[in-house]
Amino acid sequence: MSGGESVASAGLPDSYRQPLPLGLHHLIKVMNALGTLWILGLVVLLNADVIGRNLLGRPILGVPEMLAMSIVGIVFLQLADCVHSGKLTRSELLLARMEGWTPGGASFAQAVFHLAGLALMLAILAPAYDNFAQALEQGEYFGAIGAFRAPMWPIKLAVFVGLAMTAVSLLGLAWHDLRSGLRRRAVARRGGE
Repeated sequence: MSGGESVASAGLPDSYRQPLPLGLHHLIKVMNALGTLWILGLVVLLNADVIGRNLLGRPILGVPEMLAMSIVGIVFLQLADCVHSGKLTRSELLLARMEGWTPGGASFAQAVFHLAGLALMLAILAPAYDNFAQALEQGEYFGAIGAFRAPMWPIKLAVFVGLAMTAVSLLGLAWHDLRSGLRRRAVARRGGE
């Protein structure tokens, strides 16, 4: 079993792909699409650099630096969608057993997992914002002076926004998990009476 659909098909609760308030799930999808377009742009840039280097003897300056920094931005732009759609690794066998032990057990276990992830995102959100603000204020650049330089703030902004939206996604998932667990427990109690 893999992905959010397999959990639901196994009879377990599935909080993944549930809509977020204020349509924020649409923003998460847009961020994912931007990350994908960024990857496409890097492929074009890399191919142009290879062609320029091998056929024309003129490489494009800064391609290695742009590739290295772009990976960071892309990961954080796509992290919220990865979390929200249930594509992170998890043990569905353990979740199935927990659901067998107690009604709603799998939902509560997922809620704990999502709340732990939320705590991690919140712990690194403020430092990520400070890094972004500092890079913007001080005009921080990457690359070599005289060869290629690019501002750091767009990458640090992508990290900050990605962390914030991942936190929102984890909060929504935890909420859906807790509601599902309580609903399953109430149904089981009514069935046992």
